[in-house]
Amino acid sequence: MHSHWLLVLLSAQVYCKYTTSKAIPPNAAYWNRLLYSTLVKLDKGENPLRQGSDWPRCMETNQELLRTNLHDFNSYPNLFQEFVQGMGCRTPPVLINQPKKCVSGSGVEGNPISLLFAIKSTPGHFEQRQAVRETWGREGLNSSGLSVHTVFLMGSPRVDDPDLSQLLSYEASLFKDILQWDFNESFLNLTLKMYVFLQWSLKYCPHVTFVFSGDDDVFVNTPLLLSFLQSLDSSKASTLYSGDVIKTASPIRNPQSKYNIPLSFYDGPYPAYVGGGGFLISGALLKPLYSVSHFIPFYPIDDVYTGMCFKALGVSPKAHTGFHTFDIKEGDRENLCVHKGLILTHKRSPQQTKKLWRGIHSPFLTC
Repeated sequence: MHSHWLLVLLSAQVYCKYTTSKAIPPNAAYWNRLLYSTLVKLDKGENPLRQGSDWPRCMETNQELLRTNLHDFNSYPNLFQEFVQGMGCRTPPVLINQPKKCVSGSGVEGNPISLLFAIKSTPGHFEQRQAVRETWGREGLNSSGLSVHTVFLMGSPRVDDPDLSQLLSYEASLFKDILQWDFNESFLNLTLKMYVFLQWSLKYCPHVTFVFSGDDDVFVNTPLLLSFLQSLDSSKASTLYSGDVIKTASPIRNPQSKYNIPLSFYDGPYPAYVGGGGFLISGALLKPLYSVSHFIPFYPIDDVYTGMCFKALGVSPKAHTGFHTFDIKEGDRENLCVHKGLILTHKRSPQQTKKLWRGIHSPFLTC
């Protein structure tokens, strides 16, 4: 536990400008107050981890607390209220699991998977998942003997969405690559999705060498990606957090934007972070990342939150020019030679993904 505390104390200088004062102003932003409270407890040698109640009761317990501690909670949009209410709730029930995903064909665990694709999806995105399975996320050994496995991460449909549980159950039994938890699918719940994946990976896939976290509508040049990973020396491989780096971002204060962050919730800039459309993490960092995430309050933008956690760990994001999470210029979006030289582009439809994949692997392609 003490090693965990030390990691979190590093985050003090980054996120909380009040850490050297004796008390944080009562009107400070809610997230900043939560972090400060954690840091104070750590500094006193106390355990700041709250003993959470079960999943349904956790949400109810938080609601009354919020109305007391967040003066304009009722003015937040419904989805944002739902996120804030569930910030401390981190144990959603598992609906679909793949406990043998990282067991080798011979039944012996511990045979390292070179690359695990952890793809954020939603129950209704079967077409996107199938395109990934047939192209860049295809599982197996590549020509260099590197193993690639894929899992799709999802929550539950919202009340007004179609019930796809039987179809999803069949898909999971057929492909054995679906991981589902019982929390509402929402853009603001992607942080929770990342957290439960980290928890799952440490239990069922602890020896993976690299993880690619990304969306189900990106195009990935897997051979080029694997070639990059093979080129890394052991030092760079063990501290890898790489992709399309965003360096000087701050919260958007526009209620019309899905990225809107009320000032009463968070005050301050963002650390440098890697765009969440697709990025790489060393398998060696999964446990430290999961550990430190227990102490950094959840944030409603998942890639920003990941950057916060890595900042607390002292790990800097490494920019890679082959990652284009904000797409490439319009004239190049169907150019096979351009895509053959890039690792990731975002976003692409299932039809575009299949066409690009066939194209860059064509023996007749000359660039």
